[in-house]
Amino acid sequence: MANEEKPLQLNLGALRSSMALTLHTHHASRIWHGRAAGDGKPGIVGLNGFIAIANKVKRGSEQDDPYSDWWMLRIEEKLSQTKNTLQELREQVDQALSDVPAALSLGENLNVQPVKLPLFVNAQLGFLAVYLLAEYDDLARKLILAHHTALIDRSTLERWLNDGAHALRSLFSLAQQYRFSGCTRDDFAARNAAARAAIDKFGELPQDVLEATRRSRYAPPIVRHSALTASASYDTDDDFPAEGVDTSTTTADDSGDAPA
Repeated sequence: MANEEKPLQLNLGALRSSMALTLHTHHASRIWHGRAAGDGKPGIVGLNGFIAIANKVKRGSEQDDPYSDWWMLRIEEKLSQTKNTLQELREQVDQALSDVPAALSLGENLNVQPVKLPLFVNAQLGFLAVYLLAEYDDLARKLILAHHTALIDRSTLERWLNDGAHALRSLFSLAQQYRFSGCTRDDFAARNAAARAAIDKFGELPQDVLEATRRSRYAPPIVRHSALTASASYDTDDDFPAEGVDTSTTTADDSGDAPA
């Protein structure tokens, strides 16, 4: 019929949310950026590099690469360990700050010109790492305040700052070892040449990971593609550029971290 109603068609785009991370300390800023290799020193991957790697791991898991699933589990476990380390440090600095006399009131130790970094994160593991850096930034602010008010000495300040930074860099260093195998579980089921080559290069996988009965809590649904298509969408170079991460914001100089 001419007057019959046509079904309503909605052309919806993708959802987007504006996100930014605000850092107050030089210590956290250095961990965000990492360090380029030079002068005989190896490069140190920063949070921006970790986010790029987390995005790659998620895409590999989505394309049914069992090694990517295995790396998601390993990184998730390391994230949990890092969180526990920062929590232990937080409890120590909170204990130190609790020694402030009741008559003295200490306000928040904030940078007058903090750096605000826009975030473009496509993987949940990347967000978990962002939360950890924000926790470390808050921890550093409290440690600097505790040292400034004579609640901890210089060696304690440096030791606890280094312990937190080392935990985060250890996490990033682990993730940096990830490589996409270019194989799918179908390759392993067929025991073909691609699967044998992957085992020779990356080692055997736990059976439950290979069977996809154990995956990360944040593993994406598997979208099956041909191995050729999956391989074409990845580079296997050692370098991981910060995909989807805007690092163009200039870092604020907070060399005067201690409050006036």
